[in-house]
Amino acid sequence: MENEKIIVGLDIGTTKICAIVGRKNEFGKLEVLGMGKAESEGVIKGIVTNIDKTVVAIEKAIKEASDMSGIDIRVVNVGIAGQHIKSSIHHGSITRLSTDDEISIEDINRLTDDMHRIVIPPGSEIIHVMPQDYTVDYEEGIKDPVGMSGIKLEADFHIITAQTSAINNINKCVRRGNLDIEDLILEPLASSLAVLSEEEKEAGVCLIDIGGGTTDIAIFYDSIIRHTAVIPFGGNIVTTDIQQGLQVMNKQAEQLKTRFGKAISEEASPNEIVSIPGIRNRTAKEISVKNLSNIIQARMEEIIEMAHTEIINSGFENRLAGGIVITGGGALLSNLKQLVEYMTGMDARIGYPNEHLGKSKLDSIKSPMYATAVGLVLSGFRSLDERKDRWEDQVRQHQKVPVKAKKTNPASDFFTSIIQKTKGILIDDLGDKNEY
Repeated sequence: MENEKIIVGLDIGTTKICAIVGRKNEFGKLEVLGMGKAESEGVIKGIVTNIDKTVVAIEKAIKEASDMSGIDIRVVNVGIAGQHIKSSIHHGSITRLSTDDEISIEDINRLTDDMHRIVIPPGSEIIHVMPQDYTVDYEEGIKDPVGMSGIKLEADFHIITAQTSAINNINKCVRRGNLDIEDLILEPLASSLAVLSEEEKEAGVCLIDIGGGTTDIAIFYDSIIRHTAVIPFGGNIVTTDIQQGLQVMNKQAEQLKTRFGKAISEEASPNEIVSIPGIRNRTAKEISVKNLSNIIQARMEEIIEMAHTEIINSGFENRLAGGIVITGGGALLSNLKQLVEYMTGMDARIGYPNEHLGKSKLDSIKSPMYATAVGLVLSGFRSLDERKDRWEDQVRQHQKVPVKAKKTNPASDFFTSIIQKTKGILIDDLGDKNEY
């Protein structure tokens, strides 16, 4: 049963490694059974750089999630991100044998499978093949061709590739943690499952997921993923700027950012001062919140500008009625929504992963910083492309259709009964002969 299906999402991030255990409740909402997290020391900008440290963090996060949920975790859905992620559009086509029967899900799968065999740069692997619009016998702009009649089936595909070495490092870390990978999913796609509504995806929306090491972009229009990108800057670069600009320690810089930082410096009071304890009996250091916010705003403007450039390059800038949804740990920065709206001229909101969440033991799970981990769990219950769910439902319903009883022919029934009676007489005769 669907209710008994339990999925584990493992988010291997730059700042934290998080494991979430979840299942669907009777209302179809995600119920979080357990969560574990550990500080990530072996990941830089979304790429595993130290396997041993990453394995230790994975084991810690998995143990916490396992103890809280009471479930022995063996299989996980893992997210992948990093500057090495590339996306491109490719065109594919197949020719069907006849027009007598309609286009089936098998035809769609055959066309999609063909795209897995395209030539890609050496050292890369395809992680997602996502169909855009289909073309049937040169009729373009078809969203769902199943059930149509036609010989030539074509489609544009959004293909996402990742570095083979980055994939192998993730596989090694997960295997050394005594786990198996069920699915490897691009992190912004996972986040989109957690924070975007179906209406937003249909109207057109851009997701900006600001993580520790990277900022991930995903653009949807007409309920289809249209563009993805990874910007190699995130919350950690802001912390580094504060550390260097104000000459404080890294942990102090992180605390200053999260507790007093603002994305718009004009919102900070020029008279507000924060006192930081000195190192080794040195005098305390006084930090101006206005200066702190100036440093934060300068870097956030750069990140937003790069994200806006990706929106323009996608060609969907003027078609995003749903505006921008900001999520990830960086979305918690004060006044960020207003800065995004001011710089892009588009409506924005902060994306909380409570769109599909039911009751859970933890309220903290509703923070934007857990959007990717929640999305990785949801990906075990939902497809990244809603059409796939619909097609699979059609297949299941088709399999449940009872087989119709064959119509009987009275004449054939008459001859069948005569043959059976004749066989019976012959067997009786043989039996009588054997008695003699």
